Amino acid sequence: MIEKKWFVYIVECSDKTLYTGISTDVDKRINTHNNGKGAKYTKYKLPVKLVYFKEFENKSEASKEEYRIKQLKKSDKNF
Repeated sequence: MIEKKWFVYIVECSDKTLYTGISTDVDKRINTHNNGKGAKYTKYKLPVKLVYFKEFENKSEASKEEYRIKQLKKSDKNF
């Protein structure tokens, strides 16, 4: 069985805030955000622009990295 690759991604919202998430298809997820059907956080801060992504072997690894990034201060997110 072939496992899906997972990605952690960061988008910059129109108000210059950052949103971090995980997905198996980053392009599709960015389109979902920009269509107003993504996360509540991004819904009213459109458009969003992809500023970072990284691939992981499984969802668990991606989730751990997402959590780690979300704990950082914005000034520490140099992407």
